[in-house]
Amino acid sequence: MTPADSSSQSSISWTFLIVALVSLIGLADAIYLTVEHITGASLRCTIISGCSEVLSSPYAQVGPLPLAAVGAAAYFVVFSLGIIAAFAYPLVRLLLKSLLGLMFLTTLWLLYLQEFVIHHFCQYCLLSAAVTTALTLIVFLSSIRKKNM
Repeated sequence: MTPADSSSQSSISWTFLIVALVSLIGLADAIYLTVEHITGASLRCTIISGCSEVLSSPYAQVGPLPLAAVGAAAYFVVFSLGIIAAFAYPLVRLLLKSLLGLMFLTTLWLLYLQEFVIHHFCQYCLLSAAVTTALTLIVFLSSIRKKNM
């Protein structure tokens, strides 16, 4: 292994550790929304209005589960896979890319619903969308950069 290879491998490891850390923001957001949903508390939007409309819509649940709980599970898996991927397991990196691709497509669908069906936005949902988009960009741009090296 040359010093250049070592440097490249080190940056990739840091990339996946950053993914794990960023996923914790989404996990905290999703856990907060899940707890608020389960307890029946009314969320107060401080930046934009519309949280109550979005979170009380039929799209805020997947069967009996709050959609935020599904998001929390997804962010936890991203965190776990990010930690494992930092140690250069190729299969785990593929699983992480696949999960983030699915999460990104789901995010696009949920943004569509907020804009065109519910006609309101939720700041917590937008935070989750931003985190998912950031995670997707980090992982996919990292893999493109790796291929070009």
